Amino acid sequence: MRYQITGKQIDIGEALQTHVQTELGEMFGKYAGRPTDATVTFSKSGAEFVCEAVVHLSTGLTTQAKGHAHEIYAAFESAREKMDKQLRRYKRRLKDHHKDREDPVELMMAGTYILAQSDGDEELESTEDHTAMIVAEMETKVPTLSVSDAVMQLELAHAPVQVFRNEGHGGINVVYRREDGNIGWIDPRNEG
Repeated sequence: MRYQITGKQIDIGEALQTHVQTELGEMFGKYAGRPTDATVTFSKSGAEFVCEAVVHLSTGLTTQAKGHAHEIYAAFESAREKMDKQLRRYKRRLKDHHKDREDPVELMMAGTYILAQSDGDEELESTEDHTAMIVAEMETKVPTLSVSDAVMQLELAHAPVQVFRNEGHGGINVVYRREDGNIGWIDPRNEG
């Protein structure tokens, strides 16, 4: 497993890096068993330390957690405990994820764009071209998952939305977190 342990405008020592590697290694040995890389970033927010951890699993799933505390080790432990709770919740499915699958999760590349926000005060004088200005273009990976795996990924990554290719029929689907706390699923019907 590859580790990237850094500090944003703070110095982190070798003892903390060793502690992080040991703790994450033990945790993933219990649950997932196949992490590929981990990125742990420490920063300071006022009087508190903040630890953000993102771990990519060989199954194509990503888990992330964030912890806050007045001590840097406690901030990491807070993030680790949150990640541990997420993984414990999905332990059986993480271990059996590829039991029937010979190849890992298939990923499709897709373009992502950040659009400039409109002011809202502007009045539309005509119905001519109202194209939004593109601020940034990036590449992202769209995994081929079942709906239940997409919901698991949404929860593990604490994301508001998960775009995926439905492994049942190959169409692009979306699961998202609704304001009422439930999960919504968009499955467009591509009828020719």
